[in-house]
Amino acid sequence: MKKVKSLLTVGALSAIMVACTTNPITGRKTLQLANNQEIAAMALQQYRETLSKAKVISGTTAAKSVQNVGLRIKNAANNYYRGIGREGDIADYQWEFNLIDDKQINAWCMPGGKVAVYTGIMPVTKTDAGLAVVLGHEISHALAGHGNERISQAMVAQYGGAILGATISNAQLAQIFSQAYPIGAQVALLKYGRSQELEADEMGLYLMGMAGYDPREAQPFWQRMEATSNGNRPPEFLSTHPNPDTRRADLEKHMPKALEYYKTAGGKI
Repeated sequence: MKKVKSLLTVGALSAIMVACTTNPITGRKTLQLANNQEIAAMALQQYRETLSKAKVISGTTAAKSVQNVGLRIKNAANNYYRGIGREGDIADYQWEFNLIDDKQINAWCMPGGKVAVYTGIMPVTKTDAGLAVVLGHEISHALAGHGNERISQAMVAQYGGAILGATISNAQLAQIFSQAYPIGAQVALLKYGRSQELEADEMGLYLMGMAGYDPREAQPFWQRMEATSNGNRPPEFLSTHPNPDTRRADLEKHMPKALEYYKTAGGKI
């Protein structure tokens, strides 16, 4: 019996090691047990359903900015992953960038690259560089596999060691996914953990620099975001984020590296 338990333990540890993913931009290691293609398919279905119930804006200056800034950051990320030989990590991403007519100060990105920006956040972004802070942050959630990480955490919490080295049913995965990414308007309420938010801040800073947007615009943007609360409940976009002092310190810590990316992209320091 002890030998069997030992073998099970070794098997579980091996499964964890195989499922451990390292972010090539930040170096952070995460447990990602779920199948990315299955998650992306579920995300696409949820995204389509959400857009069908929303007023999607196209053709306006703001809508074009969302598309253009999003594509620039996406292309910069593709170039980076290709340059380090890890283009396969994001080969299946199918990016979409849509502006939704909604007064909420919010934006989000689902696994596989499905992005939505609400009109309510556009006055806070002010410029394309400000919008790049938002989209860099949201795109980073997808690239870093934060959806898979959250789902994996839920899988372990619900099924424990039983899921290590094995698979769960499609129905079980779908149930966990629906909890992580609610249908329709409720998807705007999706929340990431603080460590994931800090990583998205860091990674987003680098991505906007790679795309040729001045990363120094990040601090003013977050200050404007903080000001929107007026001492009341913060907007959903900030609800699970680190406190302002932590964010400011973290952004300053990563700024030199972000500026190097910006300089390489042709930006003026």
